[in-house]
Amino acid sequence: MSEKRRILTGDRPTGKLHLGHYVGSLKNRVRLQNEYECFFIIADLHTLTTRPEKDAIAGITENAREMVLDYLAAGIDPEISTIYLQSAVPEIYELNLLFEMLVTVPRLQRLPSLKDMARSADLQEMPFGLLGYPVLQTGDILLPRAHLVPVGKDNEAHVELTREIARRFNNYYGEVFPVPEVLVGDVPTLVGTDGATKMSKSLGNAILLSDDSATVEKKVRAMYTDPNRVRADIPGTVEGNPVFIYHDIFNSDTAEVEDLKERYRTGRVGDVEVKEKLARAINAYLEPMRERRAAFASRTGLVDEVIYNGTLRMRDEARATLAEVRKAMGLGGVWNSIRRKAEKAIKNRERDT
Repeated sequence: MSEKRRILTGDRPTGKLHLGHYVGSLKNRVRLQNEYECFFIIADLHTLTTRPEKDAIAGITENAREMVLDYLAAGIDPEISTIYLQSAVPEIYELNLLFEMLVTVPRLQRLPSLKDMARSADLQEMPFGLLGYPVLQTGDILLPRAHLVPVGKDNEAHVELTREIARRFNNYYGEVFPVPEVLVGDVPTLVGTDGATKMSKSLGNAILLSDDSATVEKKVRAMYTDPNRVRADIPGTVEGNPVFIYHDIFNSDTAEVEDLKERYRTGRVGDVEVKEKLARAINAYLEPMRERRAAFASRTGLVDEVIYNGTLRMRDEARATLAEVRKAMGLGGVWNSIRRKAEKAIKNRERDT
């Protein structure tokens, strides 16, 4: 085990990442990667909980590449952080099964995020795999024996379940797992450009980290703002206004932001100017990422090599963890006892014949 404390977090490979991903978790990963030993999971098994169709699975490979490009563009360094493919680490299946024995169905049913996920996927009934989603997440977190989990607000309750399962396992079998802490981003939930729900690609209200400047400008122009303000000379509401929420997060010119807020409240600035300055600020925020992304994308095979090397590294960690788990539980003793007696019986029979 490394002397450094460990981080585990990641994303489902559904394509390119957006601003909500960055401020909710990715920014913290970049900040902490030199302080912690980091494991970043491409959680492709989790996509099956709502999209198990074969055509959806076929899209995972390219989605994973796009997502990892965003990781690299944001500043994740694969030389010091491990980026790996969940489904290529077979130990996760075993650990998931063992953890399922340590949690009840009513406990899982109390997690509101699962109902939200089912609703978003237009599922009429809860699949068993979706109900067990947080248990598989627990396996993800505890397989590298992580101490800290940077997540968005919607996954905070899942990490609490992980803490419960880790404590229960340790109480039953001995101290194998750390009880991980959760780290929620400075912006736990970023509202989408529609002002209605959190930012999501599937809802069409997201600004992607890889969007070019013209696309950002188009999306910002269409952003929801104060619906009661039909003319520029009508005083508007700043609080809760998505345009100003974004200004506070992404516009580094605080004097400009305060001036816009003052003039907006008193009806002395139009939405056009407010949005133009927001688009300019977001583009300045994203431009370094765009440049890094283009540079990484130009290096043929780089992303695949990053995922391959990271997955091999994680496999080593996973085997070590499962060896400790089986030893603590005594599962290895069952097989070893049967194997020894069987091998002895076979040798005796061969000798007698």
